[in-house]
Amino acid sequence: MSSPANSVAPAPRWAVRAAHAAALTTVPSGLWRIALGLGLPVGYSDEVLRESFGIPGWGVVYVIGLSVVSEAFALLTLGLVRPWGEVVPRWIPVIGGRRVHPLAAVVPAALGTVALVCIWSGFVFWWSVEETPAMQGPWHTIVGILYQPLVLWGPLLAAVTVSYYRRHR
Repeated sequence: MSSPANSVAPAPRWAVRAAHAAALTTVPSGLWRIALGLGLPVGYSDEVLRESFGIPGWGVVYVIGLSVVSEAFALLTLGLVRPWGEVVPRWIPVIGGRRVHPLAAVVPAALGTVALVCIWSGFVFWWSVEETPAMQGPWHTIVGILYQPLVLWGPLLAAVTVSYYRRHR
């Protein structure tokens, strides 16, 4: 007898690659924010870090936490192409081993897609806006490059979500 996870066609290779790419889109900006949180010289003076970001202080928790949470959400994209997106892993209390209803994955992923496109699409125009006066040296350009992958997160998640939906309807 086949399990619910085996009754669905495997994710196409392009969807698996797109899911992995989506999971990686948050890494460059996240690493920059972690460096910012650690007080490394990533474009802001110590005064700006203190006054605008609360670094050192609670700002450290915020910027590092934002990086961790962003990556955790990005990694959820892998569930749309992996068995744990079809059957809840057994180690999870109460619901472990149960089949994931397709809409329980598709609806949050679709809402996430819309949110990500709204949040990050403006970064396509990063270089058309005036440079941040508080940023020193070439950091405006560097930060722009590090944030550009986030523009792709929404469209990649959309493609993987559509693939998941088609395989599970």
